[in-house]
Amino acid sequence: MLISIALLIGAVAVFLVARWVGVGGASKAGPRVVVAAGVVDAGMPLAANNLRVLQWPAQTAPQGGFERIEKVVGRVARQSLVAGEPILESRLAPVDVKGGLSATLEAGKRAITVRVNDVIGVAGFALPGSYVDVLVSARDARNEPFSKIVLDRVKVLAVAQETAADPAKPKVVNAVTLELTPAESERLDLARSVGSLSLALRNELDRTPLTSAGTRLDDLMHEPARVAGGPSLKSAAATSTAAGLRATPAARQAPSGVEEYRGVQRGVGSEL
Repeated sequence: MLISIALLIGAVAVFLVARWVGVGGASKAGPRVVVAAGVVDAGMPLAANNLRVLQWPAQTAPQGGFERIEKVVGRVARQSLVAGEPILESRLAPVDVKGGLSATLEAGKRAITVRVNDVIGVAGFALPGSYVDVLVSARDARNEPFSKIVLDRVKVLAVAQETAADPAKPKVVNAVTLELTPAESERLDLARSVGSLSLALRNELDRTPLTSAGTRLDDLMHEPARVAGGPSLKSAAATSTAAGLRATPAARQAPSGVEEYRGVQRGVGSEL
C-alpha cells in the first residue's frame, strides 16, 4: 500500500515538472526579433553592425517587428533608438526614404530653423523631441511694445545640427529646428520679421490649448501683481480715494486742539 502511494506521488511530481519545463521551453522558443545593437540617432540609416537578433519570449513578442537583419538594413530611423530596443515598422521611415532630417518629419509637416541665444533657447534645455511655445516681442502700429504667443506646442526636431541630445547635459546652441505645418511656418516667418522670438519649454504631455491675448506695456504698469492674495495696488488706491470722498466735512476740518488767531481773537478749531 505504501509503495503504491509513493509511486502515485512520484508520478504526479514527474507530471508537474514536465509541465513546468514545457511552459518554460515554450517561452524560450519565441520569435527572433531584430534589435538595435547601440544608439541610433533619428534620421540615420540602419547598418548591419548596428543590429542584432534576440530570441524573444512568445508572450511578449512585439508587434510589427522583424526576424531578419537584412529586412531592415538601409531603412531610416524616424526616431532615436537605444541599445536593445526592438526595430519596429512604426519607428522607421518609408522604404524609399534616403535619410536625413526630412525622414523624421510627419506627413504634411515642414522643418524651419530659427536663431536663438542661451536665454531664448531655454538655456539649452530645449532638446530634440521637446515641445515649446513660440513668443514674439515687437511693437504694434502705434509703436507700443507687446509680447504674444504665436505658436503653441511645437515639436523641436534638432538643436544646432544634432537630432539627438543627452537630457542630462544641456547644450547652449544658436539655432533650433522646429516641426510646423505650412500655415504655422508662415506665422513664424512673419513673427521673426517683425520682432524677436523666444521659446517657452512645456510639458510634452500637456495638450491644453492656449487662449492668451498677449501682454502690453500698460498691463505691466497698471496691473501690479497682488501680494499674499490681497487686492492689487490699483484697487487699493481706488478704495482709499472713495473713502476720502465719503468723509464728512467735520472729519476734514482741522484737528481738535489746534489754535487759530485772527487779529486779537483766539479760538480752537471751528469755534472761530
